[in-house]
Amino acid sequence: MLARTFGCVRVVWNRILAARHARYRVQGKGISYAESDRALTELKKDPDLAFLAEVSSVPLQQALRHQQAAFTAFFAGRARYPRFKSRDSRQSATYTRSAFRMKDGRLWLAKTATPLNFVWTWPGVDVTSVDPTSVTVVRDPAGRWFVTFHVDVADPVPLPARGENVGVDVGLTYFAVLSTGEKLAHPRDWERHEKRLKRYQRRLSRCQRGSANRAKAKVKVAREHARITDARHDFLHKTSTDLVRRFDVIAVENLNVSGMVHNRPLARAISCTGWAEFRDMLDYKSQRCGGQVIAVDRWYPSSKTCSACGHLLAALSLGTRRWTCPGCGARHDRDINAAKNILAAGLAAGAGNGADACGGTVRRAGATRTRVPVKQEPRPVREGIAVF
Repeated sequence: MLARTFGCVRVVWNRILAARHARYRVQGKGISYAESDRALTELKKDPDLAFLAEVSSVPLQQALRHQQAAFTAFFAGRARYPRFKSRDSRQSATYTRSAFRMKDGRLWLAKTATPLNFVWTWPGVDVTSVDPTSVTVVRDPAGRWFVTFHVDVADPVPLPARGENVGVDVGLTYFAVLSTGEKLAHPRDWERHEKRLKRYQRRLSRCQRGSANRAKAKVKVAREHARITDARHDFLHKTSTDLVRRFDVIAVENLNVSGMVHNRPLARAISCTGWAEFRDMLDYKSQRCGGQVIAVDRWYPSSKTCSACGHLLAALSLGTRRWTCPGCGARHDRDINAAKNILAAGLAAGAGNGADACGGTVRRAGATRTRVPVKQEPRPVREGIAVF
């Protein structure tokens, strides 16, 4: 029944998305949710789509709501353009209160005669006390099934002030270097997973299309991708949670990760690190815990500026990991010095209240504060200029 529901959700999503494309090409305008809901009623009357009546109508209506929200996020600049769903990709179906019931820790979904067996993964919460507002069932390409319960809970209590601030400089040699001198290494298990992934991908490329062996090989590749994703998420969650719990203010660089992956020699390494996802985790976790994340301008020369006296080098090659300041003689580790400068720039931005014509101090969505831009024209680099 769930597999059938996934197929019906996919058909409704793709048909309505195709209708949106046709409407925009002919009339130059989109489709509202009310119009898409009426189109769903017409789809059910089609004899070729009679199977849509065999599943619950709630997941089909939720698919239309999700599509409407996806277009709203796209036009607001928060997400990419919605795409067609494939049977080989992640499948999901969302049930609201009218399509499921939860009793004594057992879950019944619409159109099913027996409860859905699931493994509860929250040992600190009694499953019988859960009152979900909606339930989402997911099957990923690796063949794993997940049930997500959406529950209304109170806002978390902000953590008490720790009195500590930190600057974070992410990189490829180390995942992150803190202004405190700590260096967080990359997890080495990623390399082990990637070697196995390459082997499975070679086997998949040799299989004949449409064969049963190719289907089995595709599942193995998807499972290895899932292992790599889980390992990355585990590391990023643990690292971001530790930083949020230890520090009140976290200063990070406002990196253009989507632009950096166009560097072909470094694209794979940058994609594996998960810098953008790490930044997002810091944002929402700091907002929940009462902390603050400040983004420093990506063009700020944090590595070339002496954190002791503010001396700015004219040039600093990427291969130079340590350097001595010609102004004060301080010996610097490249990454630790950059993290200290990022922290100083972030604290200066947090204390500033000035405004400018480019909207640098306008409040942005989320918890991150962006460093106030002082001047838009590129400045020539001169030695000996103190930044602070």
